Amino acid sequence: MDTIIYKQDLATPAQLLKSGQVVAFPTETVYGLGANALDKEAVKQVFAVKGRPSDNPLIVHVESFEQAKKYIQTIHPLAEKIVQQFWPGPLTLIFEIIPGSLPQEVTGGLTTAAFRMPNAKLTLDLIHQAGVPLVGPSANTSGKPSPTCAGHVYHDLQGKIAGIVDGGNCQVGVESTVLDLSNPEAAPMILRPGAITREMLADFLDMEILLDKHLVKESETPKSPGMKYKHYSPNTPVMMVQPENLAKAVADLKAQGKKLGLLASPKQLVGLNTELVLAYEDESVEAATKGLFAGLRALDEQDLDLILVTTTAETGLGQAYMNRLKKAAAQKIYEV
Repeated sequence: MDTIIYKQDLATPAQLLKSGQVVAFPTETVYGLGANALDKEAVKQVFAVKGRPSDNPLIVHVESFEQAKKYIQTIHPLAEKIVQQFWPGPLTLIFEIIPGSLPQEVTGGLTTAAFRMPNAKLTLDLIHQAGVPLVGPSANTSGKPSPTCAGHVYHDLQGKIAGIVDGGNCQVGVESTVLDLSNPEAAPMILRPGAITREMLADFLDMEILLDKHLVKESETPKSPGMKYKHYSPNTPVMMVQPENLAKAVADLKAQGKKLGLLASPKQLVGLNTELVLAYEDESVEAATKGLFAGLRALDEQDLDLILVTTTAETGLGQAYMNRLKKAAAQKIYEV
């Protein structure tokens, strides 16, 4: 199968989606692997292409909250307020759905489903032209770093999908925040941190927002993507390191004969002597989050023994950055 990259032509990829094909699309977070969310055979192709476990639910991408409501059974009393503030944007909302309204391949067999309206005009236009909501897990091989440009998608999935809609580089760089609104009598809970932070939601809603940190057991079906399986890992092993320990870690590991790649901010890399370094655009957590997956992918192309990545404080957007980094590193951190 030829994988065609489309830039301005949306009519062709929209028709491919309507006919049951798989097409990748851009969002502000990462690229999604799109298929008609109402066509279970198309959805099965997404799992096959990614090598994704079948009990891992998919996020349904919609062009409006009105479109999502066609499938939702119970609207949380805070839902409209949240949608008005944060949609379109990097926030996924989980609702109890009308039984049978979506294939179980989408829901993982749960009675809930996750919905998002991405802040990407190209993709909203694509959904509109396709006339159906689209599933959109990250457009990469399952477990690998998520793609933040069309080239990443092509690298992983060329010949496996019908097309890629090229919307340039993603602005956020990590997947959306997932907020559970499935119980209308319960307070909202974050199942996966993202660019819409716990603090932002708490300030806007004037209430405490909980973050679910428990690890889903093998026997459980996760309510949100990213809760159960090893994620975001390149083939090269990754290790976290606190910024203040970076110089010592480099010296120690080089003394052991390790060929290292480093991913850190520009200031953190000053004066370090090692084979390959990649710097984020600046010192901000926004730059680190945007550059994490792309940096891991770029370093993974080199012949390295280990990739060292600096940590950040787990507040605000730092929660999303550290959530992804911990999984990429399988929780391994350099100990002094």
